[in-house]
Amino acid sequence: MKRWFHAFGMCQSMFCTLPCPWQVWDEQARDRMLLFLPVVGLEIGAVWGALAWLCRRLALPGLLSGLLLCGVPWLLTGSIHLDGFMDVTDAVRSWRELERRRQILKDPHVGSFAVIGVVLVMLGQFALLASLPAGADPVLLVLLPAVSRCLSALAVTALPALPTSQYAGQRPSPAHLRVLGAVLLVLLGAGFWSGGLEGAALLGCVAGYGLALRRGTASLEGMNGDIAGYALTLGELWGLAVYALLACL
Repeated sequence: MKRWFHAFGMCQSMFCTLPCPWQVWDEQARDRMLLFLPVVGLEIGAVWGALAWLCRRLALPGLLSGLLLCGVPWLLTGSIHLDGFMDVTDAVRSWRELERRRQILKDPHVGSFAVIGVVLVMLGQFALLASLPAGADPVLLVLLPAVSRCLSALAVTALPALPTSQYAGQRPSPAHLRVLGAVLLVLLGAGFWSGGLEGAALLGCVAGYGLALRRGTASLEGMNGDIAGYALTLGELWGLAVYALLACL
């Protein structure tokens, strides 16, 4: 049981800035760490959804609400996934040979493609959140980060890793894949139970994540945490876009 607490603490400390009582690193619990990624997503989503409810309760202007809702999820993750998005954008958009793309992926310097990409993502997320209708259900913001992180855990666990990835050499556990798959189905089911728009938005997140994942893994011929952050960022953006578009119909 202690290893499960350690695995949660490791996942919480790595992927979320919310305080965690277990500040440990247990190498023997490392293979269980990603199982808690959807749980971390629910924590982030709970704060995100509560903030959306509070903005609506206080009747804040749409632009101010959009700004707050846009920035909070990135602050809660320490922008770790946004950093991965920028790294992969630089590498993929360079159109160089494979070895050079992989070098760009690990380069600590920020390139022009990353800057352009992150500005567009920020503007897109701000615009979508600012344009959400007054009756928008905060449940979407609770479930969206959990779905995107469940997809990331599945992708990192199941797909062949890049040689430089921290997950290289780890064998996928069929039991872990089944658990993550079941959690994903439960989250999607909760979205449709909450309402048709929420369910459709979560499916939009899945579609956006899948397309971004395909682009990243095909270009770099492997999987790592940066590609997971790249796909997560675009998947959540797709989910918000689907919700906002359908709500306007």
